[in-house]
Amino acid sequence: MGKLLDTIHSPADIKRFTIPQLESLAQEIRERLIFTLSRTGGHLGPNLGVVELTLAMHYVFDTPQDRFVFDVSHQAYIHKLLTGRREKMDTIRQPGGLNGFMLRTESEHDSYGAGHAGTALSAALGMAVARDMAGGKEHVIAMAGDAAFTNGISFEALNNLEQTKRLIVVLNDNEWSIDRNVGAIAKYLHKIVTNEHVSHLHGSAQRLLEKVGGKAAVNVVRRAEEAAKGLLWPSVFFEEFGLTYYGPLDGHNIGLLIETFKFLKQQDKPVILHAITQKGRGFQPALDKQKKFHGLGPYDPETGETKPAGQKTYSEVFADTLVKLANENDKLVAITAAMPNGTALDLFRPHHPKKYFDVGIAEEHAVIFAAGMATRGYRPFCAIYSTFLQRAFDPIVHDVCLQNLPVVFCMDRGGLSGDDGATHHGLFDISYLRGIPNIVHMVPKDEDELADMLYTAMLHEGPSAVRYPRGTGPGAAVKTHPKALPIGKAEVVREGDDFAIFGLGALLPMAGELADVLEQRGYSAAVINPRFVKPLDKDLIAAYAKRVTAIVTFEDHVLMGGFGSAMLEALSEMQIETPVVRIGWPDRFIEHGKVDALRARHGISVEAALEKLAPWLPTKRRLAISH
Repeated sequence: MGKLLDTIHSPADIKRFTIPQLESLAQEIRERLIFTLSRTGGHLGPNLGVVELTLAMHYVFDTPQDRFVFDVSHQAYIHKLLTGRREKMDTIRQPGGLNGFMLRTESEHDSYGAGHAGTALSAALGMAVARDMAGGKEHVIAMAGDAAFTNGISFEALNNLEQTKRLIVVLNDNEWSIDRNVGAIAKYLHKIVTNEHVSHLHGSAQRLLEKVGGKAAVNVVRRAEEAAKGLLWPSVFFEEFGLTYYGPLDGHNIGLLIETFKFLKQQDKPVILHAITQKGRGFQPALDKQKKFHGLGPYDPETGETKPAGQKTYSEVFADTLVKLANENDKLVAITAAMPNGTALDLFRPHHPKKYFDVGIAEEHAVIFAAGMATRGYRPFCAIYSTFLQRAFDPIVHDVCLQNLPVVFCMDRGGLSGDDGATHHGLFDISYLRGIPNIVHMVPKDEDELADMLYTAMLHEGPSAVRYPRGTGPGAAVKTHPKALPIGKAEVVREGDDFAIFGLGALLPMAGELADVLEQRGYSAAVINPRFVKPLDKDLIAAYAKRVTAIVTFEDHVLMGGFGSAMLEALSEMQIETPVVRIGWPDRFIEHGKVDALRARHGISVEAALEKLAPWLPTKRRLAISH
């Protein structure tokens, strides 16, 4: 494995290969990806689908002078293999290793970092305009999946294409984002791909390439485009925006791709190449289970089997609870932005298909769509990762909270998202939501409390948000039917008089550990489950603050503007001067890695809390002795 691949130290090395060698190299790359990711986990399916596309791009263009912009960039593993990072590939998504996405600080070949969909066209257009202004000659190539065109940002970029005269967009059409793509754009692209006239001309293009190659083959491709243009729509969709359309092409025919890229390289106009690819190509388990192999943990490289499922994740508990609530409430609806698998709404969909809506990768639209439904008496539950919901901040403020509509934001991945890194950590939602009037913000300590909070949100006559972490919780049994929680009321888990420790959500156990250590040292510490970030239980806070030496807050969130900050604000308003020790994430973007290791590195620990609490420990001990 790796005979040709192991000779590649930079993209220049593949330019001497013949087409048959490149085809062999493509097979080696697939074998390397399947083997490597079986141990590290990662985005296998998307990368298996773009091997030939990436090889052809690097064969024709020259990075880092030419700029490649990958939408989302989870499909950039082949790019990393070809740009001097081959020997580090087995470290991908591992602590201290390669990032699972494009990262500008990792390589000069990574011209633009990304982790969210819909950014490639705007970024590439910005690079192209900057090049034009500076009088540069380099090429800018944006590779975007078909799902990216359900994202509003992509259309905003298309609307401004006249800003440049030269740009190449590669439409990687595999009919999938994480789940199967939805909406009018997906249907339109499918019509082009399945048109029998287009299919016939593609066969002609391939045969002609085998005989003569070069621009003649591209002319046949152009005829295929004309067939699509005449038969499917009065004018091709993309050309209305100023992109000259070529394709659709077989995205796995490397010879045809190379000749086409050579042709497109000579064009002094914005162009789009529509390439048909197969997500998971070369690994049957990935073809059979597209959603599973979009991104996953370690697996068997022969069978694709992963470890047996254990206890239910927070996402699964969320979906199970929503099914129960929808059984008794005809007005409950569930909305996702192309993440039914990640949010577990794919478990809700079979039970209530008419109450399930996937709007594509369009978080802003999802929120406003929910607001519209809420005005008509429905109870929309928007299931969107914390890191993706921040894209819809304005609609949350303007359309939901300003109108005080009962939309529920279910924020999966609230906290660290471990191996995915900075683009996917959900560390900012408390900060960006708690300053908005009318919203109720809840954080559960366990699975059962998550169910209670979802039920509470359904009954609440206004906007609410529930944040919960990735993966499994402590394993709490979930009641047959959830109960409503009194809004703004915390739960006292353990009484104490010397210190009050507030452990928010998943960090409540850490608060208990700190209390145990303090008790061993002769101190009495209360442990409190805040439950609500907004509104805070100010009566409880005041009662404890007036009798303890210090307050400690734990949160899986940035300190700036987080729960600890809310605590300080509340005490200041009540003119209580009890000191507050805050434990949370620092004012920086957190790297990828294992959650426990990252917490230890950045001071999210009992040890760090004791160190910060040290100034008040001797004082209290002396007081205790004097009594």
